[in-house]
Amino acid sequence: MSATLARPRRGRMIGGVCAGLARRFGVSPLTVRVLFLLSCLLPGPQFLIYLALWLVLPAED
Repeated sequence: MSATLARPRRGRMIGGVCAGLARRFGVSPLTVRVLFLLSCLLPGPQFLIYLALWLVLPAED
């Protein structure tokens, strides 16, 4: 868990949020993406949180 929380330039699909979270916590980006999609089936602000993270997280250098 030594990686900083940032959106990677490579390996991202839309905004890089899931790829950045996956890299930070040492899991597969596919796992994070599937968990995000499954969470969208539940009521809540998941999509808004994704958009906020897209805006707040810095892009990798």
